[in-house]
Amino acid sequence: MFCLAPQAGAAQAAPTEVGDLRLDRGDDGLYLSASLQFELPELAEDALQKGIPMFFVADAQVLRDRWYWSDRLVAETTRYFRLSYQPLTRRWRLNISSTPFTNSGLGVVLGQNFDNYADALSSIQRFSRWKIAERDVIESDAVHTVNFRFRLDMSQLPRPFQIGAVGRSGWNLLVSRSQRLGAEPAK
Repeated sequence: MFCLAPQAGAAQAAPTEVGDLRLDRGDDGLYLSASLQFELPELAEDALQKGIPMFFVADAQVLRDRWYWSDRLVAETTRYFRLSYQPLTRRWRLNISSTPFTNSGLGVVLGQNFDNYADALSSIQRFSRWKIAERDVIESDAVHTVNFRFRLDMSQLPRPFQIGAVGRSGWNLLVSRSQRLGAEPAK
């Protein structure tokens, strides 16, 4: 007789988190630097390998804390990403824009090419000195909260994928974190 016990180390989804989030006050504004830790969902990675582009959105909100009312939104910015694989050249292409991608063209974007998937994904996972607010909206004597969110944008996928992805956890990707920005010390 053989007894088969369920495996204790069953495969679990990799953690999705913001590993390092830094807020820096510059002479001209507030900058966010972050290191994201996530694995792309298996269904999304499979679609990418077949040449279907994936779209991502990063949002940052800056809220001024108020004790007498709800916090006031002082700045909000969004960054859009489009990751695609070109099967003929076997290269990865990452486009980054401050406006949503449309079917009428890419508009003004930063484009980068990569030889492998790991390098392309690593580039998406790093944010370096992203300006999220102008200096004049950040009050030096007030406490602010920064809400950062990164997600897979399902609305940009081709229609058959949008319909098939409804209610399926294999397409979910959301990484978020909030951090407080204290008042500047008096000079």
